[in-house]
Amino acid sequence: MRTVLVDDLGETVPVEGTVSRVVSLVPSLTEAVEVSAPGRLAGATDYCTHPSTLDVPRVGGSKYPDLDRVQELAPDLVLANSEENRPEDVERLRANGIPVWVMAAAASVPAALGSLRRILTQAYELDEPDWLVEAEDLWREVRPVRFHAVVPVWRKPWIVLGRDTFAGDVLRRVGVANVYAHDAERYPRPDVEELRAHLRTDADLLVLPDEPYAFTDDDGPDHFPDGPYVLVSGRHLTWYGPSLVDAHAALTETLAAL
Repeated sequence: MRTVLVDDLGETVPVEGTVSRVVSLVPSLTEAVEVSAPGRLAGATDYCTHPSTLDVPRVGGSKYPDLDRVQELAPDLVLANSEENRPEDVERLRANGIPVWVMAAAASVPAALGSLRRILTQAYELDEPDWLVEAEDLWREVRPVRFHAVVPVWRKPWIVLGRDTFAGDVLRRVGVANVYAHDAERYPRPDVEELRAHLRTDADLLVLPDEPYAFTDDDGPDHFPDGPYVLVSGRHLTWYGPSLVDAHAALTETLAAL
């Protein structure tokens, strides 16, 4: 029986019967699907590293997947994200008759969990997984601000978290306010002198994740001698899904040590 679903962007997603062969083009969605409905993934990107036991064919990267390879895997659904995947790739897959569910780029933890709930309960026809309910409970509270931070996500050029980002909301909920939270851009590109100026004035912390750029201890004191820094797991900061359960405790512990 054909079911017509509607994704986060309002596009129709026609699926036939039970969704059992899925290709995920988003690492976070790959983990969420495999943990919640083991065995239904038919393919994933090269960057889909979790769960660590995942053993499925690979289709290249999120930005430039091998679309011919995706088609060869004959999926009954492809999972994508409006920020991580190119619209032209989504349209090409749809034009070739492959249903694609696009998750919106979430601006908050509740928004991300709401999107995941829709994917898992509507596309997969699952009950709410325990990890999702636990994550919602853990992340419901927004703690008082303890730090004001600059949060780079890339170098050469420098790119930082700006307004309306999932990672920014993760940090805010554990007590870290992003000094670029009201910038006009979601991912501003300030020069290093501007970042240093923030750390001398209105920021008292530099948060350095290990993905998408792999920041290390060398990137703190070498480039920003005027302020304290902390290294965090990029997965805990940017992945929506089961990792959010561990992320809450890990980020809380890291900040408590400062």
